[in-house]
Amino acid sequence: MTNIMWRQDEIIELEITDLSDTGDGVGRFEQRVVFVPDTVPGDRLLVKLFNVKPKYAYGQVQELLQASPQRVRPSCIVADKCGGCQWQHINYDYQLIAKHNQVTQALERIGGFVNPQIDPVLVTAASFGYRNKVTYPIGRSATGHIQAGYYHKGTHKLINLNQCPVQDQRLNPLLAEVKLDIEKQGWSIYDETRHKGLIRHLGLRIGRRTGEMLLTLVVKDWNLPGIETQAQQWLQRYPELVGVSLNRNSDRTNAIFGSETRCLAGTPHLQEKFAGLDFQIGPDTFFQVYTETAEALLAVIQSELNLQGDEILIDAYCGIGTLTLPLAKQARHVTGLELQSTAVQQATINAKENGINNVTFQVGAVEKILQNLEIIPDVVLLDPPRKGCEANVIKILRNLKPSRIVYVSCKVATLARDLKLLCEDGLYKLTRVQPADFFPQTAHVEAAAFLVLSENDQNS
Repeated sequence: MTNIMWRQDEIIELEITDLSDTGDGVGRFEQRVVFVPDTVPGDRLLVKLFNVKPKYAYGQVQELLQASPQRVRPSCIVADKCGGCQWQHINYDYQLIAKHNQVTQALERIGGFVNPQIDPVLVTAASFGYRNKVTYPIGRSATGHIQAGYYHKGTHKLINLNQCPVQDQRLNPLLAEVKLDIEKQGWSIYDETRHKGLIRHLGLRIGRRTGEMLLTLVVKDWNLPGIETQAQQWLQRYPELVGVSLNRNSDRTNAIFGSETRCLAGTPHLQEKFAGLDFQIGPDTFFQVYTETAEALLAVIQSELNLQGDEILIDAYCGIGTLTLPLAKQARHVTGLELQSTAVQQATINAKENGINNVTFQVGAVEKILQNLEIIPDVVLLDPPRKGCEANVIKILRNLKPSRIVYVSCKVATLARDLKLLCEDGLYKLTRVQPADFFPQTAHVEAAAFLVLSENDQNS
């Protein structure tokens, strides 16, 4: 059957049977895979094929013949257009099943693990209104009005928003009203095709526990006439707003933030409480967007490690110390490793603010610092970016042989790849994986994997 031709723009009938790790529905036609956005397993559809390849194609829904029992009405009126969420049309309980399956499939297919112990996906109360940080591209409509929102799926066409159901609802007034102020000021808007204009993005951030907010404009150049006066007006208008900043990004790039940030009014950071500690968070600081679920996952890690107060711990890719500092309160000493010097500066301040003295932070590439360690850690915590750990980091850890490794991942494919390498030849055993839903209404899933050194190697 696979030699039957299929054609660009051909319309086929398709049943969706699965979800991909990017969030698209997956069906099979003539034994070949078809990926269809905005669909749910159980949907039966007419689909128009595009991007046709020999073994797979993408499809666009032409008609919904029979809706899946798991299909729901989205909470957002532009959910079918906006690229901010992929899964608002999917029942939330089924989203959790899909994310659990995503972790299972990655560990089995990529990692080669047989029947790994994967706990139910960790959730907290809200599947909407959870995001503590948002960054919106700024554009201008055909009629000249300022717009802010997310891009249409698969394009750079801006979908204008005045509110967003997944962000903390206390940020909605700022999203709607700051656009009007930008329009009144007459500031030019960045055009990515010509690399002209000033304002690129609007960044909003809130401390979920404190309610303190930050407003940041990402600009191509510092010269924004009248911005200091406008910044003071924003502070006066919004009592919870504690700081207004400019961030300069003058490069032709898809990266949102540049390397330089200037505070124009108020303070350059907000205060937030996390795991009973006080943290300072800046406009471009990495901090998990779902505060409550991050705390819940930390509690699982603390419970699983059950530190007794005499352990030496390494926190690789430690950022501002979000996990380092709570764990330091239960260990003898923790060393945090981080490439970004600004993050280490913030981590050091956070440690001092909380009176935590048994931590050391080192700036540099994780693999280089690990090579020159003068200590043998009992526990290593890994929390790398989406690309996972560098190959040398895995190699060094296999030589160091810490008794336990905790690997926190935001991309299960690279998690599975790295766990396979760590567990090679039975050196480590994967005892448990705890998925966590840090991004409801999207296909993203976080996971913490727990490894223990094999008994033979502990005794060697």
